[in-house]
Amino acid sequence: MMTLASRLGPHLPRRLLAAATDLLYPHFEPELGRLPDFCPLGGTAVDVGGWYGPWTRRLARRADRVVTIEPVPHLARRLRATAPPNAEVLQAAASDHSGTATLWLPPGGRGDRGVSSLVRREMHQTALDVPCLPLDELGLTGVTLLKIDVDGGELAVLHGAAATLARERPALFVELELRIQPLGPVLSLLSSLGYAGWVLPARTWTPLADFDLAAHQRRTAHVAEHGLLRRSLAPHRRYVNSVLFLPAGRRPGPAAPGPRG
Repeated sequence: MMTLASRLGPHLPRRLLAAATDLLYPHFEPELGRLPDFCPLGGTAVDVGGWYGPWTRRLARRADRVVTIEPVPHLARRLRATAPPNAEVLQAAASDHSGTATLWLPPGGRGDRGVSSLVRREMHQTALDVPCLPLDELGLTGVTLLKIDVDGGELAVLHGAAATLARERPALFVELELRIQPLGPVLSLLSSLGYAGWVLPARTWTPLADFDLAAHQRRTAHVAEHGLLRRSLAPHRRYVNSVLFLPAGRRPGPAAPGPRG
């Protein structure tokens, strides 16, 4: 289903689209407005699945450096045109191997809906070969946050970042949706790596252990079909589809300054 935002987006001037996205997105995904709770100042933040760039531009206000991975060519070009000077945009798909991968897109083959993925779903009809890379190959240091929105490819991204996670112990913000794949494999992997999950169903962070994410998503699945505009204008219809993972023992809250440079 094409949403109003995905129909209009390709036709808006780049700067206007960026401004509109930045205005609406914190209502659509309120965790973006709570960055101080889990993203310290300084260091390097990584945005996997940049789309139109709301996370990239907001992260650039806090991090010394932002590295954004976006596989859809025209979205990567748009993002480069609106990204701040301290943000680097790589046109590639984050995965667990380097080389080339098949990116699947919905009908029309543009990817503006933000549902392109290396994992094919029923909605996908168009295939596009894109470069892929493991995040570990980038040799990033001072990593404070890794945000992952890849519609089903989360495990591959995490496996490809195993050395970075072990060395840097960044916060992880991962989109997880039961309607796309089971939640268990990602939750088990991150638990084995010493991470604990947190969600923001209202104004207060709640331990994932105390929140039945699968049951919540089954109950509110109809909201997931609403587009950016509709969900932003009706924020009380909350569909929680992202989890903040922090090293065990750390809680969301005003973060201490991170590494500089």
